[in-house]
Amino acid sequence: MASPPSPPPPSPPPRADEPRSGGGRAPIPPYVKAAAGSLGGVMEACCLQPIDVVKTRLQLDRAGAYRGIAHCGTTVARAEGVPALWKGLTPFATHLTLKYALRLGSNAMLQSAFKDPVTGKVSAQGRLASGFGAGVLEALVIVTPFEVVKIRLQQQKGLSTDLLKYKGPIHCAKTIVREEGIFGLWSGASPTVMRNGTNQAAMFTAKNTIDILLWKKHEGDGKVLQPWQSMVSGFLAGTAGPICTGPFDVVKTRLMAQGRTGDIKYKGMFHAIRTIHAEEGLRALWKGLLPRLMRIPPGQAIMWTVADQVMGLYERTYLQSSQV
Repeated sequence: MASPPSPPPPSPPPRADEPRSGGGRAPIPPYVKAAAGSLGGVMEACCLQPIDVVKTRLQLDRAGAYRGIAHCGTTVARAEGVPALWKGLTPFATHLTLKYALRLGSNAMLQSAFKDPVTGKVSAQGRLASGFGAGVLEALVIVTPFEVVKIRLQQQKGLSTDLLKYKGPIHCAKTIVREEGIFGLWSGASPTVMRNGTNQAAMFTAKNTIDILLWKKHEGDGKVLQPWQSMVSGFLAGTAGPICTGPFDVVKTRLMAQGRTGDIKYKGMFHAIRTIHAEEGLRALWKGLLPRLMRIPPGQAIMWTVADQVMGLYERTYLQSSQV
């Protein structure tokens, strides 16, 4: 009588640094990515707020009062005091904290929806769509109302609070709602949606690609980048967006600054683009590009340095221990 066939030898277990089929390691939960983004946002805001103030002043400068970044910064500090370079910090820090929480959390959820059910991998198209969706969501929910308040505060010139229209972020928001209605807080929403959607589609795709090319780091492989590696990847990933979305950023700033009542110069996103091009030339649509490049890539470097370490700590503490 023939003996039954012997069972096939068991397949070797996957290496610790190798993703398993069907999704690889247990993914980092979206709420962990959201918390990591929040912490990175706080650090970024505190370090880079002066550059954002200078960028806003340059974009609103129609008369050519400022001769460049350095002149703008020194003029503001001399005329209004050094603390003026941190005008709008409270709404800026709050908005960055909430924005990065929503951005990283929603991107993680959208990527889960685009994952291949067999391999657990996200295609390039899925990664672009996830980034664009996260950017649109953050623009509508967080970015637009906070940036309206921030820009209204930053465009005020003067030392005495009594002479300023807006006394602070809360007073500014209440005044806008009272004078312009609740939708006044969403002035410039269209270019903000286009800017943030395009930015995040490019940024998340670039960050993933740079991590793979430079550090052989694949999402979900359990490898944690060194802080300096995250800083390099974040910096490089943050450079493409400002160049591509410069006109949207200028238009967004102009629409947010003018409000919805009184002297309405720009009637919408496309009208603003045409008007700025006709009156100030093509280069005016990229006003403030240099300070944006001075702020966004370093900001992404700071944010990703903090976020990658927080997510790495969670992965080492919880995910790896659960697989032992």
